[in-house]
Amino acid sequence: MKKILVLNSGSSSLKYQLFNVDGDKYEVVAKGLAERIGIDNSFVSIKYADGSKKEKKVDMPTHNEAIREVLSLLLDGALNSMDELSAVGHRVVHGGEYFKKSALVDDKVIAQIDELSALAPLHNPAAVLGLKAVKNILPNIKQVVAFDTAFHQSMGKDAYLYALPIEQYEKHQIRRYGAHGTSHQYVAREAAKIIGKEGKIITCHLGNGASISAVEHGKCVDTSMGFTPLAGVVMGTRSGDIDPYIPLHIMKNQNKTPDEMNFMLNKQSGMFGLCGFSDMRDVEEHYMKGDQKAIDALGVYVHTLLRFIGGYIAVLGGVDAIVFTAGVGENSPIIRKKVIERLSFLGMSLDEEANNRRGSIEEITKPGSKVRAFVIPTNEELVIAQDTVALTA
Repeated sequence: MKKILVLNSGSSSLKYQLFNVDGDKYEVVAKGLAERIGIDNSFVSIKYADGSKKEKKVDMPTHNEAIREVLSLLLDGALNSMDELSAVGHRVVHGGEYFKKSALVDDKVIAQIDELSALAPLHNPAAVLGLKAVKNILPNIKQVVAFDTAFHQSMGKDAYLYALPIEQYEKHQIRRYGAHGTSHQYVAREAAKIIGKEGKIITCHLGNGASISAVEHGKCVDTSMGFTPLAGVVMGTRSGDIDPYIPLHIMKNQNKTPDEMNFMLNKQSGMFGLCGFSDMRDVEEHYMKGDQKAIDALGVYVHTLLRFIGGYIAVLGGVDAIVFTAGVGENSPIIRKKVIERLSFLGMSLDEEANNRRGSIEEITKPGSKVRAFVIPTNEELVIAQDTVALTA
């Protein structure tokens, strides 16, 4: 039996899960987070498998202190000693073209992740801090990194190249990278098990950030996010795809700086920009009350999902299954209903009762539907733990 710790480092936060691994069985022993790293009023929390919780207010100037506090909490009920810990797996947002799959960590890997910070300035530096902190505290422990972009590295040039001067790709690595890859990989794999073949699957990771991927025989052939997570479908506060001249027009005519434009597109747009709410639960509440802005925003959201799903059906040459996952995908019957009803021409028929259930894997199309639809709760931490076990065996 092994114990695997999975870490997800943010710039001022650290999420974690501890797994007990017995053969193919992965059990979450404890999970929690360290919040407000480097900020006043920082704290660390843990939730055990039996449902009990602990929270501790403690100064955490850096990720070193945060990881020490996490390990301290784990030793207070989840681990008898650090010797029980077999390995540590990390989520890393950007692997660029260096990493097509998860990797065992050494100094070169850390340096490459750091180098890619230019492509993910909010996320990769935090991951590097987490990797170095674990190396400092547990110098003999094996570490593994799993990348959000890795699953999308199977895309061909026809999908990942932009129609820019080619040196923008060759010299500056500007191309489509995608995101949420670990989630897309997991739910596509689970859907394939259910339908009995890898086939042609469209995965919809719909949260505050959202992306859609076309998966053929277990490999990604296209995905909606691009060079950055700003691209693709409409999101909570991000615009998704727009006419590329619009930012230039706004900057020129409204005297906006690049930083102001970046803030507008990433933080003030999307559902928030359209109706004033970024959380889909709030949008749906106002939609049900007849708020016209919420009605319009929900219409735009569904329309953009349909554009990508329809496009990916063409890219795949058909589709066997459509999967909904992540916060909105798993918890919004309204969104799923609107999408599937618009896709009824494919021979899909919504099972209303199944669509209104939550918290488990559900097939939400009726038996006999030519294209099947599923809700599959994502589990990125499990994939990272599995990769960590495989690479450190």
